[in-house]
Amino acid sequence: MTHRFLKTEIHCHIEGAAPPALSHRQALKYGVDTSSFIADGGYVWRDFAEFIACYDKVASLFRTPDDYALLTESYLSELAGIGTIYSEIIVSPDHGDRIGVGADGYLAGITDGIHAAREKTGIETRIIVTGERHFGPDSVIGAARYAARCGNSLVTGFNMAGEERMGRVADYAPAFDIARDAGLGLTIHAGEVCGAFSVADALDLVRPSRIGHGVRAIEDPALVQRLVETGVVLEVCPGSNIALDVFPDFESHPLRQLIEAGVRVCINSDDPPFFSTSLAREYEIASEIIGLSDAQINAMTRTALEAAFVDETTRSALLSRLDRRQAAGDDA
Repeated sequence: MTHRFLKTEIHCHIEGAAPPALSHRQALKYGVDTSSFIADGGYVWRDFAEFIACYDKVASLFRTPDDYALLTESYLSELAGIGTIYSEIIVSPDHGDRIGVGADGYLAGITDGIHAAREKTGIETRIIVTGERHFGPDSVIGAARYAARCGNSLVTGFNMAGEERMGRVADYAPAFDIARDAGLGLTIHAGEVCGAFSVADALDLVRPSRIGHGVRAIEDPALVQRLVETGVVLEVCPGSNIALDVFPDFESHPLRQLIEAGVRVCINSDDPPFFSTSLAREYEIASEIIGLSDAQINAMTRTALEAAFVDETTRSALLSRLDRRQAAGDDA
């Protein structure tokens, strides 16, 4: 059982963490018909493009800072309840502008939720600002500029998510230069919908310390070796990969191959209710379906903490907590 593991998650989109029940309550609050994207207690989509559209419809149900405080506190409390000690949540300031509260109001609500969850549960959390690739380079550059100037101490990283097939990585590289110059950690979605070439492009043009997904790197042995040599961490999300038909089943998922090759990896839930998963479920998949040992799973948790966009004092405290658990071999 996965309750024996302390857990860490560094790849989860905050709107993508909204459970259908909460989204339904938000829809009732705002008088929104959800029949086109919520049915039988779950989200409705058929392919990656429809998933993005469904995600945006769910996001549109969260419209005020208080809405975002509720969503954030709820998700982080859920994580803490399964033994999660650290979380990084991916947020999009563009959404704050689209709902009319502005990026600052949007971020303020998320920050309030983080503080509330930490006070109640002790979970440590940081924020990764993301640009949405399908809104174009100017939008992504704008998100990087916002992340660089927002002055929120919880914002420690920058990312690019969205439709991976849109545009070239080179078109978006200036956004990462802005974020790098501001001292933010860099990660980028690549090697999920698109193949190994997108991981190589990210390494060449963005030079991130982490890559969101990156699992299609397995198609290129030379690229796998490059990941080993550079130590770039892959934020792997098995449940998401299977739901989006990146791989046909968990048995063919390359997580074990990547680990055995020496690639630094960790496990995450991505957009859990959209993919009928959770962080607890991802740990179960790693243990019970993919068949990783407890030592391998704990090593992934350690990798996530080592790669986290967090100050060294906090990192040391989190690693010490993990060490104590492993030494004790007991529950959180």
